[in-house]
Amino acid sequence: MSQQTEATDIKKKVLATGIRVGTQVKTKFMKSFITKASPEGLYMLDLDLTLEKIQTAAKFINRVGAENLIVCSGRQYAETPIEKFCESLGSKELLGRFMPGTLTNPSLPYYIEPKLVLVSDPQVDEQAIIEATNAGIPIIGIANTDNITSNLDVIIPANNRGRKALATVYWLLVRQVLIERGELKEDEPMKAEIDDFETKITEEEIE
Repeated sequence: MSQQTEATDIKKKVLATGIRVGTQVKTKFMKSFITKASPEGLYMLDLDLTLEKIQTAAKFINRVGAENLIVCSGRQYAETPIEKFCESLGSKELLGRFMPGTLTNPSLPYYIEPKLVLVSDPQVDEQAIIEATNAGIPIIGIANTDNITSNLDVIIPANNRGRKALATVYWLLVRQVLIERGELKEDEPMKAEIDDFETKITEEEIE
């Protein structure tokens, strides 16, 4: 399979996951990533830009070293995607409430010094962003149409609320990191599927 065919196949595969479906709100920060509004009034994100930014993020992760990256999320739907991501690449996960002082107070027992932070939602993971900014640590963030992204160094425009969409973003990131490392060819399928990255809890269970 040629690289171009594989790229087309990847686009087809991820389109059905809702990765580009945003919200009914757009911020000035996300304007350039939006293509149009759907008939339901939801802003749609540009999938080509999403894939481009995933490439940028993967290069950044490889330059810093995946072992020096922490991945944070206070959102339950992001738990399995992050666990699979960290398991695949050797990064550290910080799930649930982000404890104040984690990146800024060396006297705390849980203090850590990563070289890069990845957040799933700039709104939910605001504490992680504040601390990483204060500590001078670069931040990659998955951002929806309604997010404020002023403190992010790399923005991955994507639906960061949907269960399938979050699984897809983390799956694509792992795939791209492995390609950048030379451990996976562009036209080679990954062992893990998007479904393996998906959190299987329902909204009722969350409530």
